[in-house]
Amino acid sequence: MMWLLGVVIGATALERLAELVVSARNARWSFARGGVESGRGHFPAMVALHTALLVACVVEVVVADRPFLPALGWTALAVVVASQGLRWWCITTLGPRWNTRVIVVPGLPLVTGGPYRWFRHPNYVAVVAEGIALPLVHTAWVTAVAFTVLNAILLLGFRVPAEERALEGAGGAVVDPRA
Repeated sequence: MMWLLGVVIGATALERLAELVVSARNARWSFARGGVESGRGHFPAMVALHTALLVACVVEVVVADRPFLPALGWTALAVVVASQGLRWWCITTLGPRWNTRVIVVPGLPLVTGGPYRWFRHPNYVAVVAEGIALPLVHTAWVTAVAFTVLNAILLLGFRVPAEERALEGAGGAVVDPRA
């Protein structure tokens, strides 16, 4: 089932490239409206970690000769697909305000529709679920644990606090866009 790993990692890499295209377009939109970027210091570490996740998924399977366990692999794949669905729900809900970087346009209200109705940072729910599940598609449990720990450090120690400070400083009121 090594072919499955290649397909899943390849599809995930293509999805990441699509995110970067959307992110670059949205960054231009935000900056044209006075957007302010925050948290630039942690961004390279996040890019490196997410790139390493894809590489490590393959390396661990090959080097440690990890087996494909159908019950785990198919369940993990379902979680990966669901996390992509949540991620793109976040992207479409935020529209041009979504970005891989922390860019906030001052004065815009916070979005509280879509998945933001239930979670303050739903995109990170998708990231966490995918970070655990993607390696487990082919039993790369060391990668799943390592990514989860390192990602938690980056998210909780740097990214979420940077976003919270940026949103607080932008002066946007919490408004439900459905209203």
